[in-house]
Amino acid sequence: MHRRTNRQIHVLVFAGTGEGPALVAALAQAGRDVSVSVVTEAAARAYRSADLNTVHVGSFRSVEDLSAHCLAHAVDAVVDATHPFALLISAQLHQVCSYLSLPLARFERPGWTAPQTSLLSGVDAFAQQSLQGHRVLLALGARHLAAATQAGRAAGAIVKARVLPTPAAIRLAGAAGLSGDNLAVLRPLSGVRPGAVEAALCRRWAITDVLCRQSGGVADALWSTLSESLGFHLWKVKRPSPPDTVPVVQSPQELLACLDGLLV
Repeated sequence: MHRRTNRQIHVLVFAGTGEGPALVAALAQAGRDVSVSVVTEAAARAYRSADLNTVHVGSFRSVEDLSAHCLAHAVDAVVDATHPFALLISAQLHQVCSYLSLPLARFERPGWTAPQTSLLSGVDAFAQQSLQGHRVLLALGARHLAAATQAGRAAGAIVKARVLPTPAAIRLAGAAGLSGDNLAVLRPLSGVRPGAVEAALCRRWAITDVLCRQSGGVADALWSTLSESLGFHLWKVKRPSPPDTVPVVQSPQELLACLDGLLV
């Protein structure tokens, strides 16, 4: 029995800076006692004005630490609003919530589609495509650059990439064999008109194909929109599905209704 009659229901939200603040605001407005867990101090700043119980910054070292945190803070329910490809933390949350019998709900960003879009089961599947002479832009996390570059070249494509302006991302790009005119270092959706830099990059490089992840949200929407306006083919690595036992919601309203049902 998770409902407590002598205090507010305490919901622990794992999120970033995208949809997290809106989810937290909706939960607080509905009378929930809300805590947030984020990875970085920069992400924590997005919640400065929120009405929160606690803000945890940093990764948990183990499942045991995560369990201890939930018990110490008397958590009644957990919301996983992490990035769709943050597989480790999602698996840990599922394990902990199952062990502690805590309700767990998964928030997923709504997906986006465009006419010239193909879904891939993984980065490796890109190597099986016929892309001889195509000019491919890799627009996915730096950790995947080596595998994506290898797959793109195996498919016969000329591979280029854009990465975040961080030392780690630039090092990973170099390790993947991407540098000079094959590499753009920029912050996504930056500038006066978000998406204008990405569009200019695609035109400069005469991009025919873009490989990204089916992450949902604004980044997913950007590439779907540019695919239609610029005419390139969009390849998306399919996002993983949560366990069948974890309910999935796509809006703050759906989340509130879901938690009401789980906490009865």
